[in-house]
Amino acid sequence: MRIVLLDGNTINPGDLSWKQLEDICDEFTVYERTPAELVAERMADCEILMTSKCRITRELMESCPKLKYIGVTATGYDNIDVAAAADLGIAVTNIPAYSTEAVAQHAIALLLELTNMTGMHSESVRKGDWFTSPDFCYWKKPLYLLWGKSIGIIGYGSIGKRVAEIARALGMTVNIYSRDREAAVTSDVVSLHCPLTEENRKMINREFIESMKPGAFLINTARGGLVDEEALAEALRSGKLAGAGVDVLSAEPAKADNPLIGLDNCVVTPHIAWTPGDTRQKIIDILEANVLAWQEGKLLNRVEL
Repeated sequence: MRIVLLDGNTINPGDLSWKQLEDICDEFTVYERTPAELVAERMADCEILMTSKCRITRELMESCPKLKYIGVTATGYDNIDVAAAADLGIAVTNIPAYSTEAVAQHAIALLLELTNMTGMHSESVRKGDWFTSPDFCYWKKPLYLLWGKSIGIIGYGSIGKRVAEIARALGMTVNIYSRDREAAVTSDVVSLHCPLTEENRKMINREFIESMKPGAFLINTARGGLVDEEALAEALRSGKLAGAGVDVLSAEPAKADNPLIGLDNCVVTPHIAWTPGDTRQKIIDILEANVLAWQEGKLLNRVEL
């Protein structure tokens, strides 16, 4: 049995081991990344295909007669034609809920950077500003206390629930969008944790932002497509919103002309919320478990129509 992984670099750039996957097959081939024009060639003789971002179409599946199983190395699987896979008798699995703790932690990290600005102040000290300060302390911008403030959570799945727990520990009131939309939208902080669908694409638009509390913060560790980035940039520049922290953008890798990049009150990180080593190891563990279950005729993490 041959396994081909088309884009393994983001999961394991060299700090982890593939051995447990190598041990369950006759041949395990890993490509760091695969451009679209090479996908067909690289998957041609495999029985098991693994990928995170490569688009796998009906045509590609039909061109690979040995293919029996597609293991998506992420939670989302919109890059796979699942209906075609079902028609062709090809099993598809994904990696659900592997990053709950990591993404929740990153959402709070973005929020704390906006409210405490530790990076900015550390850089100021590094530049020597403290050496010349007339006082024992100083701040480049006023800090913001989260205790007693509110957070509106849009998407109350496993990540949203974990963010709520941490926020409560910080002394915040939690408002859940699916239960009280107005309270969530008008909270001091709005944090996005919902999947991207055609129905909610660019849900954070000018109208939505206008209904938010003046001076609120927006956090997005879900999907960039949830946000109208031009509208958000306008709100940040005008002061309607005090700040935003985003780990995802509408186009990734980021484009140089993205309106959010470079704004003083917008913290942007390069889609890293899911990447702690413990979390990436969990992906490999679940990939192994999924394949072993499939070999035994079980349905562990099987994607169904």
